[in-house]
Amino acid sequence: MNCVQRLIKRQPETLRILAASGQLGYGIPEHSFNAGLARHPDFIGCDMGSIDPGPYYLGAGVMATSDAMTRRDLRLVIRAARQHDIPLIIGTAGTAGASAHLEATIDMVRSIALEDKLSFKLAVIRADIEAKAVIDALAAGHLAPLGGRLDVTAQDIEQCTHIAGQMGCDPFVAAFDKDPDIIIAGRACDTAIFAALPKVIGFDMANVMHMAKIIECTSICCEPGGRDAMLATLDKTGFVLESMNPDRSATPLSVAAHSLYEQSDPLTFTEPDGSLDVSHATYTAVDERRTKVNGATWTPARKTTIKVEASAPIGFRSVLLCATADPRFIENLRDLLGIVEKTTRGLVPGDYQIFPRLYGLDGISPVSPVEPMYHPREIFILVEVIAPSEALGLSVTKTFKQFLLHQGFAGRMSTGGNIAFPFTPPELSTGQAYKFVLYHVMQTDDAAALFPVSVEQL
Repeated sequence: MNCVQRLIKRQPETLRILAASGQLGYGIPEHSFNAGLARHPDFIGCDMGSIDPGPYYLGAGVMATSDAMTRRDLRLVIRAARQHDIPLIIGTAGTAGASAHLEATIDMVRSIALEDKLSFKLAVIRADIEAKAVIDALAAGHLAPLGGRLDVTAQDIEQCTHIAGQMGCDPFVAAFDKDPDIIIAGRACDTAIFAALPKVIGFDMANVMHMAKIIECTSICCEPGGRDAMLATLDKTGFVLESMNPDRSATPLSVAAHSLYEQSDPLTFTEPDGSLDVSHATYTAVDERRTKVNGATWTPARKTTIKVEASAPIGFRSVLLCATADPRFIENLRDLLGIVEKTTRGLVPGDYQIFPRLYGLDGISPVSPVEPMYHPREIFILVEVIAPSEALGLSVTKTFKQFLLHQGFAGRMSTGGNIAFPFTPPELSTGQAYKFVLYHVMQTDDAAALFPVSVEQL
């Protein structure tokens, strides 16, 4: 019997859960992680990804983290789990959790096992969804955008390079039946990584889900917030949170405030498994650094729904990076951008898009052209070009740069030098660009079939 089934069979009345990383691959602070191991956790959980980095990583099938740091973090948690003979659960492998990300992660795990002479049983949960399944759900009216408006057609879905479904607890529970030592899952709800084992053992799901919602981000819920390992101690009466960095404190206020993180509603949270309501939760200081939480309520889902995520290529992106501190140039800038775009389109034929962003003026919060012009002391200009080829994009960006540099305007005191460049070349190609196509909730009658489990002995 391996460590997952041993833990389930033991049925502990108190469960210690160590969250090692809010997103594995960016560097686990080793001192606080080791402090967590010294507290004898029952299992280690790691979130390894998110949709937050945008559509590129999902579309391109690559990791947002560096190979070196990802391998370093994986080695750290794998060694720890095997040395302490406790389960390790990793979700959303390789940033976005699609097949390409999962395979890259598993390859690293295999090489680490070989190099470090480690032996363990690995369970892998896949999260890729066939386009046909999503198209069928669309046709049946079982596909709805998750907030906002994101219209989608069957043709749009077929253009997606990867489609990932976000699993809840049940696929992890299915993996437990395989009796692994380590579980690595594709796209997963952050909560499921930490909630599935306590659920199977029999802890109250309200406390389990509330704990999982907070601990998946490690020490962000502390004062001051950080990314150090976090320990949750779960029992029948609730759970206690403690950062493994002594400089961080999980206070009632900081823990309760975490409900605002990534949520439009700070009181209710919907997961594939059900809904959590923290309206009547209580947060009580155990001491200066620890807080006990209980009182949330849990309503199991009547029908299983999963979030589906996908992106599709839209062309190649090039960017121009420059800045200006010339007050007359800034005053005329909106008109100048229009003039330069018209000139560029007259010189460079093709189907492309130009998106100027003026940081310090309206780069983050765009204002309409009819609003009063604000004149800051200096601004940063980012001009994005999306084109069907890298060569065309760079041609557009370079031409735009040259005419912006020399375009005349009322009150100009110099025929050149009205913009400055942080480095050369100021025109850069970032490669293939992607856009989100699916950010939807899909109803399903057979969620288990969407997330197959396989095992291998390393």
